[in-house]
Amino acid sequence: MRYTIIPVTPYQQNCTLLVCEHSQKAALVDPGGDLDVLLQEVALQAVELESILLTHGHMDHIGGVAELSKQLSLPIIGPQQEDNFWIQSLPEQCRMFGFPISQAFKPTRWLSDGDSVLVGQQVLQVIHCPGHTPGHVVFFNSEDRMAIVGDVLFKGSIGRTDFPRGDYQTLIDSIQLKLWPLGGDITFIPGHGPTSTFADEMRSNPFVGLQ
Repeated sequence: MRYTIIPVTPYQQNCTLLVCEHSQKAALVDPGGDLDVLLQEVALQAVELESILLTHGHMDHIGGVAELSKQLSLPIIGPQQEDNFWIQSLPEQCRMFGFPISQAFKPTRWLSDGDSVLVGQQVLQVIHCPGHTPGHVVFFNSEDRMAIVGDVLFKGSIGRTDFPRGDYQTLIDSIQLKLWPLGGDITFIPGHGPTSTFADEMRSNPFVGLQ
């Protein structure tokens, strides 16, 4: 599996284009906006977009979802159902923060801890990691040792927990009890900023480091 990180929206949210190299089937994870930029990259790579995957329901991660799904008849997969209140409040989120108004939507499939999702022939394991939002999920590809963690974890930091239904200790537990056991060799793509590895964050992250 290969991936391309495409920052979108004024928040520079990392939308990820995931491609199964065996089938050239692809998914966009967290298409928050700037659909022309995203579709240009899909065309450039000459891949077939087959789904939209969502880590959580904040506007910078889901702002382009309804329009993209409508344009290309794509299924919307994720997040976990506890984030439905965020998705249904999307127009209000956009008005509050000065984003172009996006419509609420209903995911084709809600996800739960232990589920799996296919991108072409590649399997992504679903890990429910609440704390930043109650329905936040992480997508993990064990074959390539790669995870898309949304706003759970960042290089040198962690996600905010001061939004409605966020919880600091729940987030810490999600990282230390659900992500760290996957292995230090895993490269992760955060919702914003550069990639890192779990080993680097275990060693040096001031919020969740183990030393």
